[in-house]
Amino acid sequence: MPDSGGRLFYDAAHAMNFQMLRAKLPEIFARIDANEGVANAHAIYLASIDMHQFFVGLHEANHVALGVRTPLASIWMGTRTRIAAHNDVPDNLACVAVGRRRFTVFPRDQFRNLYLGPVDNTPAGRAVSMVDFHDPDFAAHPRFRQALEHGQVAELEAGDALYIPAMWWHHVEGLSDFNVLVNYWWRETPRWLGQPQDALNHAMLAIRDLPADEKAHWREMFDQYVFANGPDVTDHIPEAARGVLAPLTADTAGRLRAFLLRALSR
Repeated sequence: MPDSGGRLFYDAAHAMNFQMLRAKLPEIFARIDANEGVANAHAIYLASIDMHQFFVGLHEANHVALGVRTPLASIWMGTRTRIAAHNDVPDNLACVAVGRRRFTVFPRDQFRNLYLGPVDNTPAGRAVSMVDFHDPDFAAHPRFRQALEHGQVAELEAGDALYIPAMWWHHVEGLSDFNVLVNYWWRETPRWLGQPQDALNHAMLAIRDLPADEKAHWREMFDQYVFANGPDVTDHIPEAARGVLAPLTADTAGRLRAFLLRALSR
């Protein structure tokens, strides 16, 4: 929307205030050029474009060596934009290539103070903070003052990079008329492990609305099998018979995933 100040967010009806379109790069760049200096122009934003798939030779000519890691390399381009505070499951190295960006970063434990929105209706797949960082409503979001006490701000220019640990919250602003960011995502865990967000979503489906006594029992079960996961879980079971209770491998993780898919399809 042209009156959003570049904030990619919800509109008054809680639908997205932007549209997804497809176009060739020359056309996109022409629109960006035409909007430069125009008051209240539409924001234009190319988000998380896979560099390997769409930009032949760009990654090979310009990349950050990250040792044995095999990160996903993405490029983000656009005009002045404001991206609501959110987090990502992987670790993230964000490198400014063109323009300037401002990151406001919060530790993982600040999620309650950021007033997260829906999990099933999001701008880009992750729940986002409902707080307008340019005009916070402290009456509606009083705990945001506590978040700000823990927040850190980094303003990056071309050539600067910022490491954002997995699950840390970050609000991102493109400050120039044209901005380019390259980022690298990676996880320190094997690729065959599941996504924690999927487990949380399923827990909302299967556990959240149970009677209180049943919820309390399932909390104990999660502590036993997931969070504590001590030797008392398996010591009484022959080692060859422990199945997915033993440390997961690619094979046992695949079998567990197949079991879940069969159960969810019923």
